[in-house]
Amino acid sequence: MCGIVGLFLKKDDLRPKLGDMLTDMLITMTDRGPDSAGIAIYGDETGGLKITVQSDTPDAAFAGLGEALAEAFGPDATLRVVDTHAVLTLPKEHEAAALDWLEVRGLRVMGAGESMEIFKEVGLPRDVAARFGIREMGGSHGIGHTRMATESAVTTLGAHPFSTADDQCLVHNGSLSNHNDMRRRLAKKGVFTKTENDTEVGAAYISSRIAEGATLGEALEGTLKDLDGFFTFVTGTKNGFGVVRDPVACKPAVMAETEDYVAFASEYRAFADLPGIEAARVWEPEPATVYFWER
Repeated sequence: MCGIVGLFLKKDDLRPKLGDMLTDMLITMTDRGPDSAGIAIYGDETGGLKITVQSDTPDAAFAGLGEALAEAFGPDATLRVVDTHAVLTLPKEHEAAALDWLEVRGLRVMGAGESMEIFKEVGLPRDVAARFGIREMGGSHGIGHTRMATESAVTTLGAHPFSTADDQCLVHNGSLSNHNDMRRRLAKKGVFTKTENDTEVGAAYISSRIAEGATLGEALEGTLKDLDGFFTFVTGTKNGFGVVRDPVACKPAVMAETEDYVAFASEYRAFADLPGIEAARVWEPEPATVYFWER
């Protein structure tokens, strides 16, 4: 049992409120999984690449990191520290070198992209959101997750969202029965995962399909054929937001749409404070059916 939320804004005037709305939605889902929480925010682009990293010892790990980053990748490379996380911004052509550089320094990469930033930690959604100042973050769309660990340890790396490609991430409620087999199949393609969490395998599957030329909708349709188990997936890309449930659809899910936004949650009560929810079209997503919206 976990809690998922997602919000895709259709109108720019709501962008400054994205983090605030997502935070309220996620806190409402706390009792579905209180061991860890995370949110992915698709915010303003900088003209380069943003890499979100994490450290259990941020004071030591981030000390002097900004200066070292600029020395390694030029004056356009900058650092913004956010509690146990930091967001590095640098020219995109340095991505491969920067990821190697970060690994040598022992920093964990949460995600990378032109607009995506991921913040996740062990703890209650209220506390995690406050640590990172999620309420003050704006953007076009975002997804969040509060976890009750079943198949892997309660750690930062085990928390959702999972990202396995630039500007792509996934949150999941359920359990995959063939994730170890899929992990091996992806490895043969050169796609590797870092944790034991089955959700990371789902994220890697979707990103690998997109890398092979599939659309977001086609990649989500592929999960129905190639992934076994029970699941609700909510995924984010730079331009889109998608939802799919397995054919049995035993995990709870509800959606709401207005002229201003599309929202997803594990339970309707997460929508209670959204503006205009009283006039929204509200429905339970059908089993084995892909829903997605793109800009």
